[in-house]
Amino acid sequence: MYDNLRVFLTILERGGLSAAGRELGLSPASVSERLVALEKHYGASLLTRTTRSISVTDEGRIVAEGARRLLAEAEELESRVRFGTEKISGPIRLTAPVDLGQTRIVPILDRFLGEHPDVTIDLNLTDSFVDLVGQGVDFAVRYGTHPDSNLKAKVIGENRRLICASPDYLRRHGIPEHPDALRDHECIRMRFAFGLDHIWSFHVDGQPYDVTVDGQRAANNGQLIKRWALQGFGLCKKSVWDVQDDLAMGRLIEVLKAFAVERTALHIVYPPARVQPRRVRALIDRIAMDLNTGQ
Repeated sequence: MYDNLRVFLTILERGGLSAAGRELGLSPASVSERLVALEKHYGASLLTRTTRSISVTDEGRIVAEGARRLLAEAEELESRVRFGTEKISGPIRLTAPVDLGQTRIVPILDRFLGEHPDVTIDLNLTDSFVDLVGQGVDFAVRYGTHPDSNLKAKVIGENRRLICASPDYLRRHGIPEHPDALRDHECIRMRFAFGLDHIWSFHVDGQPYDVTVDGQRAANNGQLIKRWALQGFGLCKKSVWDVQDDLAMGRLIEVLKAFAVERTALHIVYPPARVQPRRVRALIDRIAMDLNTGQ
């Protein structure tokens, strides 16, 4: 049963039966047989399969959550018995926003891997939300609130979104003194999975105040958004975590600070398994500590 559960999780993680087979050294037929056996055992379809893709069913999601919990507990027990309580080893899969990941998270991972040579890291840098259970991800670093109430969250810092531009852009186009002035400016917009971020929110006289912005440039990559701003192509809305160094060095200048919205939290989000492998807990704690100490 444990082997079949591992096969099922690998199918989810790799996105298909053939890819799971290559990962596990099994033929596609063998992978399919193990999946069928698992579905017969639970009396439910765990995956919806088409010629182009697979997706996890509600029953499959429940099985995946339980499988990760059971396998984590078994792995934790084996690690303690075989290697002692101080040994940290094995794979960790995580996801983080592009800018924050490259500038803040990757250096932490490099230090962590240097200290724990038996750990492997699989990092997915994306500005879109990742289905942690469906894709077999141990945890995600995310800004703001998380829409999936089935996930657990650990606050690791405070986040503030701000509007900024390069000194060159502001010299050429002027500094906006009120959110309404953004309608006359070139605004570089971020495209998320739910759509284009073309409505920027502020507070005016203590009340929420939204402004619809426009511009020539939009992208789904936060690093590119910042690069365009640094090159003087317009104003952008960024997390303070992403532009701290640029603000300090004068490469970007914050505008409309008096109208900024409230701060939000920076979270680590993870599936609600009762037991996480020690390596995962250790990395979560390291990221939280290093981000808060500025390392």
